[in-house]
Amino acid sequence: MSFTRDAAIAGVGMTPIARKHEQTAAELAVDAFRMALDDAGLQKSDVDGLMLFSWGTDYDRMLEILGLDVRYAFQGWHHGRMLAPFIAQAAMVVDAGMADCIALVHAQKSRRIGQLGGDDEMWRQGLGPHGESPAYGAVSRAYGAAVSARRYFHLYGGDNSALAPVAVSLRSHAVLNPDALMRKPMTEADHQASRWVVDPLRLFDCCQVSEGAVCIIVRRLEAAADGRKGAVQILGMQGVHAGPEQHNFAQPGLGVAQQSVFTYVPDDLSVYDMAGVSRDDVNGLTVYDAFTPVVLFSLERFGFCGPGEAMDFVREGAIGPGGRLPVNTSGGLLSEGHIAGWNLLVEMVRQLRHETGDRQIPGCEVLQWASFLGDSLIMSRPR
Repeated sequence: MSFTRDAAIAGVGMTPIARKHEQTAAELAVDAFRMALDDAGLQKSDVDGLMLFSWGTDYDRMLEILGLDVRYAFQGWHHGRMLAPFIAQAAMVVDAGMADCIALVHAQKSRRIGQLGGDDEMWRQGLGPHGESPAYGAVSRAYGAAVSARRYFHLYGGDNSALAPVAVSLRSHAVLNPDALMRKPMTEADHQASRWVVDPLRLFDCCQVSEGAVCIIVRRLEAAADGRKGAVQILGMQGVHAGPEQHNFAQPGLGVAQQSVFTYVPDDLSVYDMAGVSRDDVNGLTVYDAFTPVVLFSLERFGFCGPGEAMDFVREGAIGPGGRLPVNTSGGLLSEGHIAGWNLLVEMVRQLRHETGDRQIPGCEVLQWASFLGDSLIMSRPR
């Protein structure tokens, strides 16, 4: 809790999101890096830190490609669970003076079979579908989200139709985003007509599979404020919550093997104390929306809705354009595209810089990254 709030995002770069890029992951990473430098008004020589979150390219090889020598390098796991911790780590490194200008880079080339196909992520996790045991049966990500959603509906009522307003709201944001993959308007009837993937998830409950690259540059607040686009200040943060009572696709209590069954109430809201803001100050929410039910879980994990109440909240249009708490204004992973979630952070920065045109949140001052795993970031225009 000794974080001084002296770290900020100085620039962002993002390649187009595509189903398939002809470029390699390294080439995409270089493009995003150059875009971020230009966005921040920096030269390559200003960068003295690199954090890589990538598939297939190690940090030392990337430093060679970029022609960089840095005094802080780190490489982490390519997963949405690591997004807030990566930004938090960069902020703490800058705050501690271990580096002055850190480039966080992720480049993604798709190599997945699909939402139901097995992959190395599940092998790495011990084969459980969502971090649980035993290691048999359905092992991929959609099954984990489906299990938690089924438990949620068992506890609070509802069925797949309760997820339709989530998909429709995020598609409504994407319609306003010229860079989104999915811009065709969606109705709840369209959602209900989409094919089943695994009950209670339909096709439109599942995120896009796409390619692209992102670079985010973190500096001290004063230095970032002097840059080309100004600063987006990092006010507060808290980490991924992990252990037997945690679930990789939901808040505690929605697992089937390790967790206890109980009515969840928010158990850690320290991010607001660190940031010096309350939920009422948050103008919009950013959620790792790999599947529609996790949007409900994130709203409840941070107390924007009580247990089981998020279904009514989204049904009222609260998270869509013009709603009282817009969520994932770019269209999110469900409709904009999926660069391991890094595109969501880029949207936060652009919203806070008031650069998002028709989808801009009026008077946007404070945004929160709020994950169903308990990790969070609160960022703002300089305060």
